Amino acid sequence: MMDNRFATALVIACVLSLISTIYLAASIGTDFWYEYRNSSPPENNSETKANWDEFIGEYADEKTYTDALFRWNGTIGLWRRCITMAENSHWYNSQGEMVTKCVSFSLSDQFMEKYKEPGNHNSGSDLNRTYLWRLQILLPFVSLGLMCFGALIGLCACACRTLYPAIATGVLHFLAGLCTLGSVGCYVAGIELLHQKLPLPGSVQGQFGWSFCLACVSAPLQFMAAALFIWAARTNRKEFTLLKAYRVA
Repeated sequence: MMDNRFATALVIACVLSLISTIYLAASIGTDFWYEYRNSSPPENNSETKANWDEFIGEYADEKTYTDALFRWNGTIGLWRRCITMAENSHWYNSQGEMVTKCVSFSLSDQFMEKYKEPGNHNSGSDLNRTYLWRLQILLPFVSLGLMCFGALIGLCACACRTLYPAIATGVLHFLAGLCTLGSVGCYVAGIELLHQKLPLPGSVQGQFGWSFCLACVSAPLQFMAAALFIWAARTNRKEFTLLKAYRVA
């Protein structure tokens, strides 16, 4: 029979694990990891259309879409980039209603090399930014995979009516937390390196968005769930061993 302390710890750990999974999945799927706010966006409609054409162009490079994010109120996530601009704006009509339009990064874009001078393919590869970008994409999915695998092990533990497999679940959650924390660190480092090469204009302010905050909150939740899983399994095992030795004696 399981002690109430361990049952309570497992329930809390499962709730924390579920919340962290939801937060991490939401952060991956949303576009507000970093936000740019321009106090004086362009008013020329022809320039607006030119910016949009460059932003969605098949050969839009890092400098092209970053400049567009600077000019407009842009946001960028792990998989999409968005700008807020006038709808149906052309040189012959007035500026329309402001709408948000997004473009997804293709899989090849995600693994494309970054250059020492963004937009200049002849400047050589910037390995630091290249691998930081790739890791920030891969690590969140590794984290989700570890947590899902840990959940399967937890279900097996429930079926077998034993807490021993919960140790493995806790270890997997701890590794998942490290992956999430690594993804957040890679993103921050990548943004800082990019802004060193492409400084923000005076009228533009940049800040981390709520999608980034969800990933930041997800990591400690995973660590807390891991600690509860491991504590419940190890303590229950020790008490069971002592109880068994007492009965034998």
